[in-house]
Amino acid sequence: MLAAMSLAYVIIAILGLAVLMVVHEGGHYLAARRFGMRVTKFSIGFGPTLWKYNPKGSPTTFQVALIPFIAYVQIAGMNPYEESDPKDPESYANASLWARVVTIAAGPLSNYFFASVLMFISFLIGGNYIQDETSMRVHVQPGGPAAMAGLTDGDRILSIAGDAVKDWDQLKKQIGAHAGDKIDIEIDRDVKGAAPGTRETFHFFATPMRDGEFKGKILVGPDGHVEPVTVGQAAVLSVKRPPVVVYDLVKGLARVITLKDKPQLAGPVGIVKEVGSAAKDGVHSYLMFLGALSAYLGGFNLLPVPALDGGRLLFLGFEATSRRKADAKIEAKIHAVGLLMFLTLIAVVTYTDVFPSRNSSSGQTSK
Repeated sequence: MLAAMSLAYVIIAILGLAVLMVVHEGGHYLAARRFGMRVTKFSIGFGPTLWKYNPKGSPTTFQVALIPFIAYVQIAGMNPYEESDPKDPESYANASLWARVVTIAAGPLSNYFFASVLMFISFLIGGNYIQDETSMRVHVQPGGPAAMAGLTDGDRILSIAGDAVKDWDQLKKQIGAHAGDKIDIEIDRDVKGAAPGTRETFHFFATPMRDGEFKGKILVGPDGHVEPVTVGQAAVLSVKRPPVVVYDLVKGLARVITLKDKPQLAGPVGIVKEVGSAAKDGVHSYLMFLGALSAYLGGFNLLPVPALDGGRLLFLGFEATSRRKADAKIEAKIHAVGLLMFLTLIAVVTYTDVFPSRNSSSGQTSK
């Protein structure tokens, strides 16, 4: 809950998310202006206006609105229900197909490339965290089921409920299958005071979380260490990391669609909480998390779903292949339905974040 976080970290989290929105909408804005389109509004948030500014000689009103988690740019000619001059050279509707494609794609691509900028700075400040995913040694999250059962950092998991584990995918499946049930976790650990490499086997009993965000988890992760990096290494890593984020997004969606995994959703409150938690871990963690989130937003917005940029690109693709424009009013209605569905989903998830279930609020999902 946000109440558990200090106000300073909440503000830092919100400002970070606002930067990502500005980058996204800034991509749309700059591309539209580059092709001579008239941008009438650049808004961070929607609803009642808190602040606005219209530079002298500019057609654009820049504003900040009350509800801060959605931003948009309003380009002349995009709304088919508004009067539009078919000869207006600054109208989106009259722009070339290429200009419209670039203008729509510029938002998510800006997020994607900005992710590399944030990650580059993070790598320079905090180095590269290398996870050890082969030894099955764990990093134990304080306050989680594993920690309460007695596991500590560096323990090596040998088996779960009597079944040997060889990799992290297997470990996740075996623990996830016992949500709410006490399970036997066999580990070995270094023996204090003994010769280096001397390890002893122990059995602990932990209960994977029954409900909530961490259902079926005991809150452990691969052990690891931080390696300092040079400027060149940071540059290479910052280019390699965003594609991994997008790949994981697509892979995760595919698993949800094929019913292999249940969807795990986070609303504005949950996202602010996660960003704030990253900020508590230091500037490098904060920037790395924002970078990953920026890449995620870039990839997510390119999905061919109504109301997203990818949905608009889908209609432009139809125009490119059929050599005729789709009915603008029908397209607008489809995007409106998609937006309504997204807003409803956000409202439901936000309600769940603010008013968790009785089981979640009893402490089972706390860290």
